[in-house]
Amino acid sequence: MGTKVSQDEVISAMRQTMGNISLAARRLGVSRVTIYNYIKRYKKVKEAHEEFREQAIDNAESALQRAVLNGEGWAVCFTLKTLGKSRGYIERQEIEHSGGIEVTIIDDIKAENE
Repeated sequence: MGTKVSQDEVISAMRQTMGNISLAARRLGVSRVTIYNYIKRYKKVKEAHEEFREQAIDNAESALQRAVLNGEGWAVCFTLKTLGKSRGYIERQEIEHSGGIEVTIIDDIKAENE
């Protein structure tokens, strides 16, 4: 795809696409690899990408909070399983084993002086 783009153009495209690398690359006419290379190579682009990712997490948390306040069961359950772990809201899976265990030991050690 050989198109040259500036750091500011990459940052702008990521801002417009809320940090979505594939969409940003398409808008710029470059590959995703090019965007990832800019993120690795240029501190300014990396910091912008990290900020967009943090904003995405903030948006997701806000949506989750709204769902909890609306009493949506999935949201309440998810919140308790993650944020409520310290209060004992954890999902445990108990496995009962009622049979014997057969163990076979293979002796493959050779004497050093044979």
